[in-house]
Amino acid sequence: MPKPDLLLLGPIPVAARALEAHFELHRLWEAADRQGFIAERKDRIRAIATSGSLRTDAALIDQLPKLEIIGNFGVGYDTVDAPYAAKRGIVVTNTPDVLTEEVADTALGLILMTVRELGAAERFVREGRWLTGGFPYSHATLRGKTVGIVGYGRIGKAIAARLKGFGVGLAYHNRRPVADADIAYVDTLIGLAGLVDILVSVLPGGDATYHAINAEVFEALGPEGIFINIGRGSAVDEAALVAALQAGKLQSAGLDVYAVEPCRPAELAAFERVVLLPHVGSASQHTRAAMGQLMVDNLVNWFDKGAPLTPVPETPWPR
Repeated sequence: MPKPDLLLLGPIPVAARALEAHFELHRLWEAADRQGFIAERKDRIRAIATSGSLRTDAALIDQLPKLEIIGNFGVGYDTVDAPYAAKRGIVVTNTPDVLTEEVADTALGLILMTVRELGAAERFVREGRWLTGGFPYSHATLRGKTVGIVGYGRIGKAIAARLKGFGVGLAYHNRRPVADADIAYVDTLIGLAGLVDILVSVLPGGDATYHAINAEVFEALGPEGIFINIGRGSAVDEAALVAALQAGKLQSAGLDVYAVEPCRPAELAAFERVVLLPHVGSASQHTRAAMGQLMVDNLVNWFDKGAPLTPVPETPWPR
């Protein structure tokens, strides 16, 4: 039987070989005339493979009348118009679970780096400054502190599980309480920020969370507060974050994600105690391979058995 036709929006190296084995691939990013490329193939394309850096909007979906499924490489799928796909009867899948532990590990590393100023200390040695004097004591500690987690899903719970070993207080905020949560629930984001010393955002992207972390949140967190973002950059008002740091209304921040990526955030880089990572939360070869395989498995299972493995909430299965 002929392979189903799949539109690959951009390179996903860890999944390329597996996709080629199961699908007739059409590599959109290689086309000089993208609109012409799509128009020529529109009646054959039954699937899309995409990732968080590539946009799958209503305009693209409408160009593909035979489209059945969109496979997203990554747990975050805010660049896919899932509500519109649902209206069209198109399934959207993502890759949860396989990256949970890796992202939680990265979050813990980011917390420790920021609280103990380990990035600045490492630069201190590399730049030869240790030869002329000792590194100053870190301003913060985890001793006696409370950590708040915004977005208490799989990753939020995994972060909390790791932090329990450090003896910190823990609390969380979600739109609604989580049934199996064993840490304190706070019913407002501002309330959580006012209660904790370190605020960790695991918020997804999208309109519902856009700039949810704003000046009011930083004000509530306070001048000794530390902000960590391992979720999505769009959930944070970066201008408000910079302003809070500049005014001394926030002690420091540790970020793995940004409003625009890739980027060189000069205003944030100016703060010695701020830790900046290049969106490496799930970026190990092991985890990225597992993510790629799950994306492929979703697509293959759809065409072989008529069901996705990990559909997103907007396109549940069975319908």
